[in-house]
Amino acid sequence: MLFPRNMAASDWSIPLIATASFCTVLCICLRFRRTRRTIWITLLSKIMARTEKPLFRIAYTLYTRTRLGYMYYKRQMRKAREQFPAGHSRAQSVEVNGIKIIPISVLSDNYSYLVIDTASSVAVVVDPADPQTVQAVLEEEGVMLEAILCTHKHWDHSGGNKGLQKLHSSCRVYGNATDNIPGLTHPLSDKDSVDVGRMHFKALFTPGHTVGHMIYLLDGGATGAPSSLFSGDLVFLSGCGRMFEGSASTMLSSLDTVSSLSDETLLWPGHEYAEDNLMFAAEVEPCNAARENKYEWVLQQRGQKLCTSPSTIGEEKEYNPFLRIHTTELHQALGLQQDSEEDWTLFRARVLEELRRRKDVYKRRF
Repeated sequence: MLFPRNMAASDWSIPLIATASFCTVLCICLRFRRTRRTIWITLLSKIMARTEKPLFRIAYTLYTRTRLGYMYYKRQMRKAREQFPAGHSRAQSVEVNGIKIIPISVLSDNYSYLVIDTASSVAVVVDPADPQTVQAVLEEEGVMLEAILCTHKHWDHSGGNKGLQKLHSSCRVYGNATDNIPGLTHPLSDKDSVDVGRMHFKALFTPGHTVGHMIYLLDGGATGAPSSLFSGDLVFLSGCGRMFEGSASTMLSSLDTVSSLSDETLLWPGHEYAEDNLMFAAEVEPCNAARENKYEWVLQQRGQKLCTSPSTIGEEKEYNPFLRIHTTELHQALGLQQDSEEDWTLFRARVLEELRRRKDVYKRRF
């Protein structure tokens, strides 16, 4: 960890002490071979629930770059299977002109998506976090898995890649090479295409949540259906992902990519965060009627443990504050004004940074 030369001793002593303390715990844990795995996973779980630096950054590095992160993910998967044997949500498939999309409830709040060309019985899966659950749906549908589209490296999106590869030897794994995705066989760049059966996907490079985050746009034109966006952790219903590995400007550019899509595009996000996100949206836009109407619908859905996906890009522009960075109402709610000589894009990035900061604090109330 590097510190600016002009940083006072009191400024850098906290991260230094925290790092030293963390290393001390590591040494202690390594002394107890039979219990160190449980201790480590419990410690990581507690730290990952917080956002304060530097401990969070240390835990995040361990989660993304070491085997400890994989152990943590496996533990979370076991707990979710015990807590939600039938999945955290009930979801219905959507089929239009022979293209079928099945949301698969995995872990405690994630969604994987199985996309099937029913004419040829071939399938693609997006972010298969739990390979056992995904494989069960594949067998139920009687289809062949040809490709995995991985949005980013986090284990709750990529953890099932290798497990499914073992079961489907010819299965290709797509994603961005900068994100160190498990089992990656076909690296993608911005606007690359992936074709499986009659399904045509366009990969869009959207860094910010991670350095190599990608989203996948299923073109509906070929089948006369609305296009579908599988957004991973970039955009959720009324929310967006945290900026773990990018600046506000980087994330803003990625969000602008989503905003540029047609309003009819269906949005299939990576998590079931709708209720919490809409509650936060009420904090910054309490008079937004579209938000209130959506919130009432979401309450009905979640009361029955039903999936809230998909929404549409057009709907999100009405109530998702992270896609409303340009609006005067939001600027006023946040108490922000564009300086006379401030670039419009830089101002919007400043708005996004403040909005994301407030969301991070808001989440810690629960």
